[in-house]
Amino acid sequence: MSASTDLNALDPSTRVDQLRHEIEQHNYRYHVLDAPTVSDADYDALMRELRALEAEYPELRAEDSPTMRVGGQVGRGFRPRRHPVPMLSLANAFSHQELDSWYQRVQNLVGSTVVRFVVEPKIDGLAIALTYENGDFTVGATRGNGIEGEDVTANLRTVKEIPDRLQGNRIPARVEVRGEVYMPIKGFEHLNERRAEEGASLFANPRNSAAGSLRQLDPEVTRQRPLGLFAYSIGYVDGMRIESQWQALQLMREWGFPVNPIAQRAASLDE
Repeated sequence: MSASTDLNALDPSTRVDQLRHEIEQHNYRYHVLDAPTVSDADYDALMRELRALEAEYPELRAEDSPTMRVGGQVGRGFRPRRHPVPMLSLANAFSHQELDSWYQRVQNLVGSTVVRFVVEPKIDGLAIALTYENGDFTVGATRGNGIEGEDVTANLRTVKEIPDRLQGNRIPARVEVRGEVYMPIKGFEHLNERRAEEGASLFANPRNSAAGSLRQLDPEVTRQRPLGLFAYSIGYVDGMRIESQWQALQLMREWGFPVNPIAQRAASLDE
Protein backbone atom coordinates (compact mmCIF):
# COMPACT_ATOMS: atom_id res chain seq x y z
CA MET A 1 0.00 0.00 0.00
CA SER A 2 1.40 3.42 -0.94
CA ALA A 3 1.99 6.25 1.51
CA SER A 4 -0.74 8.32 -0.14
CA THR A 5 -3.22 5.47 0.21
CA ASP A 6 -2.33 5.17 3.89
CA LEU A 7 -3.04 8.88 4.40
CA ASN A 8 -6.30 8.72 2.48
CA ALA A 9 -7.42 5.83 4.65
CA LEU A 10 -7.14 7.90 7.84
CA ASP A 11 -10.33 9.38 9.23
CA PRO A 12 -10.35 13.21 9.10
CA SER A 13 -9.88 13.69 12.85
CA THR A 14 -6.81 11.47 12.93
CA ARG A 15 -5.30 13.13 9.87
CA VAL A 16 -5.91 16.62 11.30
CA ASP A 17 -4.14 15.65 14.54
CA GLN A 18 -1.28 14.15 12.55
CA LEU A 19 -0.90 17.27 10.39
CA ARG A 20 -0.99 19.63 13.38
CA HIS A 21 1.70 17.68 15.18
CA GLU A 22 3.91 17.51 12.08
CA ILE A 23 3.50 21.22 11.31
CA GLU A 24 4.25 22.21 14.92
CA GLN A 25 7.47 20.20 14.77
CA HIS A 26 8.45 21.93 11.53
CA ASN A 27 7.60 25.34 13.05
CA TYR A 28 9.84 24.62 16.02
CA ARG A 29 12.76 23.53 13.85
CA TYR A 30 12.34 26.51 11.50
CA HIS A 31 11.67 29.36 13.93
CA VAL A 32 13.50 28.26 17.08
CA LEU A 33 16.31 25.93 15.96
CA ASP A 34 16.87 27.54 12.52
CA ALA A 35 17.24 23.99 11.20
CA PRO A 36 14.27 23.06 8.97
CA THR A 37 13.99 19.53 7.63
CA VAL A 38 11.49 20.16 4.80
CA SER A 39 11.33 22.61 1.91
CA ASP A 40 9.01 25.62 1.96
CA ALA A 41 6.92 23.98 -0.76
CA ASP A 42 6.46 20.79 1.28
CA TYR A 43 5.56 22.81 4.38
CA ASP A 44 3.03 24.86 2.40
CA ALA A 45 1.48 21.64 1.08
CA LEU A 46 0.93 20.40 4.65
CA MET A 47 -0.68 23.70 5.63
CA ARG A 48 -2.97 23.66 2.58
CA GLU A 49 -4.10 20.12 3.40
CA LEU A 50 -4.82 21.08 7.01
CA ARG A 51 -6.74 24.21 6.00
CA ALA A 52 -8.80 22.18 3.51
CA LEU A 53 -9.71 19.58 6.14
CA GLU A 54 -10.64 22.25 8.70
CA ALA A 55 -12.81 23.97 6.09
CA GLU A 56 -14.55 20.71 5.15
CA TYR A 57 -14.99 19.62 8.78
CA PRO A 58 -15.56 22.81 10.87
CA GLU A 59 -16.09 20.75 14.01
CA LEU A 60 -12.38 19.84 13.89
CA ARG A 61 -11.19 23.45 14.08
CA ALA A 62 -9.29 24.47 17.21
CA GLU A 63 -7.92 27.75 18.56
CA ASP A 64 -4.44 26.23 18.94
CA SER A 65 -4.26 24.95 15.36
CA PRO A 66 -1.20 26.09 13.35
CA THR A 67 -3.64 27.59 10.82
CA MET A 68 -4.77 30.08 13.49
CA ARG A 69 -1.27 31.41 14.10
CA VAL A 70 0.83 33.91 12.18
CA GLY A 71 4.35 32.64 12.85
CA GLY A 72 6.69 30.68 15.07
CA GLN A 73 7.63 30.68 18.70
CA VAL A 74 9.89 33.12 20.49
CA GLY A 75 13.18 31.43 21.26
CA ARG A 76 15.04 31.34 24.55
CA GLY A 77 17.82 33.75 25.41
CA PHE A 78 16.25 37.01 24.23
CA ARG A 79 13.83 39.44 25.79
CA PRO A 80 10.37 39.31 24.21
CA ARG A 81 9.28 42.32 22.19
CA ARG A 82 5.55 42.80 21.58
CA HIS A 83 4.85 44.37 18.20
CA PRO A 84 2.73 47.54 18.49
CA VAL A 85 1.12 46.49 15.18
CA PRO A 86 0.93 42.72 14.39
CA MET A 87 3.63 41.61 11.98
CA LEU A 88 1.79 39.15 9.75
CA SER A 89 3.34 36.80 7.22
CA LEU A 90 2.83 37.02 3.47
CA ALA A 91 0.18 34.85 1.83
CA ASN A 92 1.09 32.50 -1.01
CA ALA A 93 -0.42 31.90 -4.44
CA PHE A 94 0.59 28.75 -6.32
CA SER A 95 -1.29 29.26 -9.60
CA HIS A 96 -2.66 31.97 -11.87
CA GLN A 97 -6.14 30.99 -10.68
CA GLU A 98 -5.22 31.71 -7.04
CA LEU A 99 -3.67 35.03 -8.07
CA ASP A 100 -6.83 35.95 -10.01
CA SER A 101 -8.95 35.07 -6.96
CA TRP A 102 -6.79 37.33 -4.78
CA TYR A 103 -7.16 40.16 -7.29
CA GLN A 104 -10.93 39.75 -7.29
CA ARG A 105 -11.01 39.99 -3.49
CA VAL A 106 -8.96 43.20 -3.70
CA GLN A 107 -11.37 44.65 -6.27
CA ASN A 108 -14.35 43.77 -4.08
CA LEU A 109 -12.72 45.59 -1.16
CA VAL A 110 -11.77 48.80 -2.98
CA GLY A 111 -14.79 49.08 -5.28
CA SER A 112 -14.28 51.61 -8.06
CA THR A 113 -10.80 52.66 -6.86
CA VAL A 114 -8.13 52.05 -9.52
CA VAL A 115 -5.73 49.32 -8.39
CA ARG A 116 -2.00 49.64 -9.07
CA PHE A 117 0.73 47.17 -8.12
CA VAL A 118 4.29 47.09 -6.82
CA VAL A 119 6.27 43.96 -7.71
CA GLU A 120 9.44 42.98 -5.89
CA PRO A 121 11.30 39.75 -5.03
CA LYS A 122 10.66 37.87 -1.80
CA ILE A 123 14.03 37.64 -0.05
CA ASP A 124 14.62 34.50 2.01
CA GLY A 125 16.07 35.55 5.35
CA LEU A 126 14.66 36.67 8.69
CA ALA A 127 11.91 39.29 8.95
CA ILE A 128 12.69 42.12 11.34
CA ALA A 129 11.05 45.30 12.66
CA LEU A 130 13.17 48.41 13.28
CA THR A 131 11.80 51.21 15.48
CA TYR A 132 13.13 54.77 15.14
CA GLU A 133 12.28 57.62 17.50
CA ASN A 134 13.06 61.16 16.32
CA GLY A 135 15.31 59.56 13.72
CA ASP A 136 17.35 57.38 16.09
CA PHE A 137 17.32 53.56 15.97
CA THR A 138 15.99 52.39 19.35
CA VAL A 139 14.65 48.82 19.08
CA GLY A 140 14.99 45.95 16.62
CA ALA A 141 13.02 42.72 16.84
CA THR A 142 12.37 39.51 14.94
CA ARG A 143 8.86 38.72 13.70
CA GLY A 144 8.48 35.76 16.08
CA ASN A 145 4.85 34.68 16.12
CA GLY A 146 3.69 37.96 14.59
CA ILE A 147 2.40 39.29 17.90
CA GLU A 148 5.60 38.95 19.89
CA GLY A 149 9.18 38.64 18.67
CA GLU A 150 12.69 38.71 20.10
CA ASP A 151 14.56 41.89 20.97
CA VAL A 152 17.79 41.54 18.95
CA THR A 153 18.69 45.24 18.92
CA ALA A 154 22.36 44.70 19.84
CA ASN A 155 22.81 42.21 17.00
CA LEU A 156 21.02 44.39 14.46
CA ARG A 157 23.33 47.31 15.28
CA THR A 158 26.17 45.21 13.81
CA VAL A 159 24.44 44.99 10.39
CA LYS A 160 26.05 47.82 8.43
CA GLU A 161 23.10 48.38 6.11
CA ILE A 162 20.81 49.29 9.03
CA PRO A 163 21.19 53.06 9.67
CA ASP A 164 21.72 54.19 13.27
CA ARG A 165 20.00 57.45 12.33
CA LEU A 166 17.56 58.29 9.56
CA GLN A 167 18.71 60.62 6.80
CA GLY A 168 16.84 63.33 4.92
CA ASN A 169 14.46 66.11 5.90
CA ARG A 170 11.20 64.16 6.30
CA ILE A 171 11.83 62.31 9.56
CA PRO A 172 8.79 61.27 11.62
CA ALA A 173 8.64 61.31 15.42
CA ARG A 174 8.25 57.54 15.45
CA VAL A 175 8.31 54.92 12.71
CA GLU A 176 8.70 51.17 12.37
CA VAL A 177 10.51 49.97 9.25
CA ARG A 178 10.15 46.31 8.33
CA GLY A 179 12.63 44.36 6.29
CA GLU A 180 14.47 41.13 5.71
CA VAL A 181 17.97 40.43 7.01
CA TYR A 182 19.56 37.98 4.59
CA MET A 183 22.90 36.44 3.70
CA PRO A 184 24.04 36.90 0.07
CA ILE A 185 24.89 33.63 -1.69
CA LYS A 186 28.56 34.55 -2.18
CA GLY A 187 28.84 35.51 1.48
CA PHE A 188 27.24 32.19 2.42
CA GLU A 189 29.71 30.27 0.25
CA HIS A 190 32.72 32.11 1.70
CA LEU A 191 31.44 31.55 5.24
CA ASN A 192 31.11 27.81 4.64
CA GLU A 193 34.59 27.70 3.06
CA ARG A 194 36.03 29.32 6.17
CA ARG A 195 34.12 26.96 8.45
CA ALA A 196 35.36 23.97 6.47
CA GLU A 197 38.95 25.16 6.88
CA GLU A 198 38.33 25.48 10.62
CA GLY A 199 36.80 22.01 10.82
CA ALA A 200 33.40 23.41 11.87
CA SER A 201 30.04 22.09 10.66
CA LEU A 202 28.69 23.71 7.49
CA PHE A 203 25.50 25.76 7.31
CA ALA A 204 22.65 24.22 5.31
CA ASN A 205 21.53 27.27 3.32
CA PRO A 206 21.68 31.10 3.32
CA ARG A 207 18.31 31.50 5.05
CA ASN A 208 19.30 29.37 8.05
CA SER A 209 22.67 31.11 8.15
CA ALA A 210 21.06 34.55 8.29
CA ALA A 211 18.55 33.57 10.96
CA GLY A 212 21.14 31.79 13.07
CA SER A 213 23.60 34.68 12.75
CA LEU A 214 21.06 37.25 13.87
CA ARG A 215 19.96 35.20 16.87
CA GLN A 216 23.41 34.76 18.40
CA LEU A 217 23.67 35.67 22.07
CA ASP A 218 27.05 37.31 21.36
CA PRO A 219 26.71 40.30 18.97
CA GLU A 220 30.39 39.90 17.98
CA VAL A 221 29.49 36.62 16.28
CA THR A 222 26.77 38.43 14.33
CA ARG A 223 29.23 41.19 13.39
CA GLN A 224 31.51 38.64 11.68
CA ARG A 225 28.73 37.27 9.46
CA PRO A 226 28.09 38.71 5.95
CA LEU A 227 24.54 39.96 6.52
CA GLY A 228 22.55 42.37 4.35
CA LEU A 229 19.15 44.05 4.54
CA PHE A 230 16.29 44.94 2.23
CA ALA A 231 13.58 47.18 3.69
CA TYR A 232 10.17 46.41 2.23
CA SER A 233 7.40 48.08 4.28
CA ILE A 234 6.47 50.54 7.00
CA GLY A 235 4.61 48.98 9.91
CA TYR A 236 3.38 52.28 11.34
CA VAL A 237 4.39 55.93 11.35
CA ASP A 238 3.43 58.93 13.49
CA GLY A 239 2.75 62.33 11.95
CA MET A 240 3.07 61.35 8.31
CA ARG A 241 0.60 60.04 5.73
CA ILE A 242 1.82 57.37 3.30
CA GLU A 243 -0.41 56.90 0.27
CA SER A 244 1.14 53.86 -1.42
CA GLN A 245 3.67 51.07 -1.20
CA TRP A 246 5.76 52.75 -3.90
CA GLN A 247 5.89 55.94 -1.86
CA ALA A 248 6.93 53.87 1.18
CA LEU A 249 9.82 52.31 -0.77
CA GLN A 250 11.05 55.71 -1.95
CA LEU A 251 10.75 57.15 1.55
CA MET A 252 12.73 54.29 3.10
CA ARG A 253 15.44 54.77 0.48
CA GLU A 254 15.53 58.48 1.35
CA TRP A 255 15.96 57.56 5.03
CA GLY A 256 19.02 55.46 4.16
CA PHE A 257 17.63 51.93 3.85
CA PRO A 258 18.48 49.64 0.95
CA VAL A 259 15.35 48.64 -0.97
CA ASN A 260 15.39 46.05 -3.70
CA PRO A 261 16.70 47.72 -6.90
CA ILE A 262 14.53 45.67 -9.25
CA ALA A 263 11.22 46.53 -7.54
CA GLN A 264 8.88 48.11 -10.07
CA ARG A 265 5.37 49.41 -10.54
CA ALA A 266 2.69 47.79 -12.71
CA ALA A 267 -0.55 49.35 -13.88
CA SER A 268 -2.48 46.08 -14.21
CA LEU A 269 -2.36 42.46 -13.10
CA ASP A 270 -1.43 41.38 -16.64
CA GLU A 271 1.48 43.81 -16.67
